[in-house]
Amino acid sequence: MAKAVKKAGSKKSIVAPSSGLPIDIGISAKDRAAVVAELSKTLADTYTLYLMTHNFHWNVTGPMFSTLHQLFMTQYTETWQALDAIAERIRALGHYAPGTYAEYARLSSIAEPSSVPSAEEMLRMLVDANEAVARTARKAFQCADAVNDQPTADLLTQRLDVHEKNAWMLRSLLA
Repeated sequence: MAKAVKKAGSKKSIVAPSSGLPIDIGISAKDRAAVVAELSKTLADTYTLYLMTHNFHWNVTGPMFSTLHQLFMTQYTETWQALDAIAERIRALGHYAPGTYAEYARLSSIAEPSSVPSAEEMLRMLVDANEAVARTARKAFQCADAVNDQPTADLLTQRLDVHEKNAWMLRSLLA
């Protein structure tokens, strides 16, 4: 059985909510919880973007069908991989990752489409959604950076690069 390690002068060990075991990685429980709150929003926005992109991949029509079908597949595949990295970072910080549609709906800043839009409107919606993920990730980055959480900051820097590039590529198709 693992034992909690107490540091000299510390009154009690910090216990992770999701495991009951102490976590001492140099980030306080309060700071880890703040980072997790922002990462959870990033996860929700990313999942909502993933669903939207996959939906549009299935349902796009028109003269740019082949180009958009392939582009959307490339983007939703990359986004799917990112979901795991974000959720696992939340777990590494000692919390449970949100994983239900209800949680994502509550946490996400991205509105889901109510119908199947035109190909051009799909592009506009995906530009907006990628920019929303970038804004959410940037806010999470600021939180992680403020508490010296380099792994989270690194993960978010990578996500910012991807979503800003995706928005640019999609925007270019609308020019």
